[in-house]
Amino acid sequence: MTRVGVYPGSFDPITKGHEDLIHRSLAFVDQLVVAVAVNVSKQPLFTLEERVALIQQTARDKAIAVQSFDGLLVDFARSVGATVIVRGLRAVSDFEYEFQMALMNRNLGPHIETIFLVPAFDLTYLSSSLVREVARFGGDVSALVSPAVQQALKRKFAK
Repeated sequence: MTRVGVYPGSFDPITKGHEDLIHRSLAFVDQLVVAVAVNVSKQPLFTLEERVALIQQTARDKAIAVQSFDGLLVDFARSVGATVIVRGLRAVSDFEYEFQMALMNRNLGPHIETIFLVPAFDLTYLSSSLVREVARFGGDVSALVSPAVQQALKRKFAK
């Protein structure tokens, strides 16, 4: 039986921290669906299509699929046959929100487990919003994102 996991997020843009968790998730699942969320409460820098394309360019592996989704995560997880939701924890401040979401997801989908992964030590501080801010002001983000994402950020912030 193939173990399918879902790694959800807005990925605006995908960072080296996300990449780390994506690849390490494959130790727990045979197939990972990177689920790009449509979040109506956020104004993303990149369109949904751009975010999906950047992940596809960055996370190239036959065990990784990229799809967008709207609505409840557990419904999406069921639709792709996932039994695992992968979430990242960077700091203690992430825990309360993530714990609450994991309990709600368990309530809505009792057969879907949530696993938490901690990023590599040197990537713990990294977030998409931090990358966007550094790139917006012309800072070097080459150590934080893939070359494809770096180029996409340069195009977005070209003056």
